Amino acid sequence: MGYRLENILTGILIAYFYGMVLHPKYAKQLRQAFAFGLIWMAFGLLYVFLEYGLLGGVTEYPSTGNRYDFTNALVFIGIGSFFAGMTQGWIEISWLGKRFSGHPFWKKILFKSIFYLSFIILILVVLSIISNAQLYGRNIFDPVILNSITEFIQNFAFWSVVLYSAVVLDISLFYAEMRHYLGGGVLYNYSLGKYHRPRQETRIFMFLDMKSSTSIAERIGHRKYFDLLKAYYADMTDAILETSGEIYQYVGDEIVVTWPEKFGIYKNNCIQCLALISEVFEQKQDSYLQRFGLVPEFKAGYHIGEVTIGEIGIIKKDIIYTGDVLNTTARIQAECNTYGAKALISGKLLEELQKEDPITFTQIGTLTLRGKTEAIQLYSVVF
Repeated sequence: MGYRLENILTGILIAYFYGMVLHPKYAKQLRQAFAFGLIWMAFGLLYVFLEYGLLGGVTEYPSTGNRYDFTNALVFIGIGSFFAGMTQGWIEISWLGKRFSGHPFWKKILFKSIFYLSFIILILVVLSIISNAQLYGRNIFDPVILNSITEFIQNFAFWSVVLYSAVVLDISLFYAEMRHYLGGGVLYNYSLGKYHRPRQETRIFMFLDMKSSTSIAERIGHRKYFDLLKAYYADMTDAILETSGEIYQYVGDEIVVTWPEKFGIYKNNCIQCLALISEVFEQKQDSYLQRFGLVPEFKAGYHIGEVTIGEIGIIKKDIIYTGDVLNTTARIQAECNTYGAKALISGKLLEELQKEDPITFTQIGTLTLRGKTEAIQLYSVVF
């Protein structure tokens, strides 16, 4: 048993760390699903220890007469609950969450609870069959095993487990919604207190702004303009995920994306992000013309530098970045209008980009900031 458990746990770890070298989008989804697995496993193990405390040294469940073994319950419920959580997390992140993205919170919880509760009942039945087959040393289709499961399902003990699982389910769904509204990275950092004390990091920033947004809003109306913004930002999401970017802020028609230095430099992810976004809008131009009568265009500015990151606020907390790099990036983006460029990057960032995966660029000018003596070299990126 110990050998098999060791192999299973080793497989889990290999699968998780293998996810670190997957495509960034799927690696991120795997890590998010892993968090669901940990939540489920924690509550599963809690249930095992509570059950053990109540049953003590008995060898049979008093209500059903089925065999009871603490070690067996610890292994099967611990591993089973982890994989149940991983499965729920993967379904939620890759499919179901998207299907209910436009619905009210109560409707999401209600319909998702019904869906997942059906899934949980199936998992409980399967785990019970496997566990009993292990305890009795019989085939899973043996009449003794099937009769023990039938008795278990008809007993209140089974439905008490379902009720407990439903509570865990709602907790994990609440976690999913908080992750969705706050952002996975923000929730993770809050939970670990990573930025409870300010810390310094070197980061790359991209300020991406929609062109002529004021005139567009006046032309199509503010309600339709809002729908345009929703579609506009939604269509950027995959490109940001695929290049390991993090959304820092939405500021009206402007989005601020950031990368830790090593992730942004790797394969020139920060620049590839804008290239992928451009491809998406080229592919969807007919859809935008049909819905809004236009295809949104944008301009972007890039810079790299040291920032201080920390939590602020009392009534409403937030994690913010402070440093010259943000103001400089905003100014670089504003210079796109001056030079008629789609994307401008600083010379400092260009020096850091990977040369084995080159980008096409043209030196276009300089930018001197107030209070600074050294001018910033500006380069136009050619896609």
